[in-house]
Amino acid sequence: MLGERERAVIDFERSWFLYPGPKDRAVAEYLGISATRYYQMLRRLLDDPEAARYDPLTIRRLRRVREQARRR
Repeated sequence: MLGERERAVIDFERSWFLYPGPKDRAVAEYLGISATRYYQMLRRLLDDPEAARYDPLTIRRLRRVREQARRR
């Protein structure tokens, strides 16, 4: 089961472009964690079936981005 923090990370990733300024700063302001911790959590969530059930569109989009980066 996803916790509140994990859901917040996914929600933020879905709509981070709505926040003014750099993404790293928005992560700190909205989630209260460092950008490094945010990306660690996000990478872990990409392989979590619960995350895929919570927000399938966002998780699939991020998985595609990850796969494209691996092919380069």
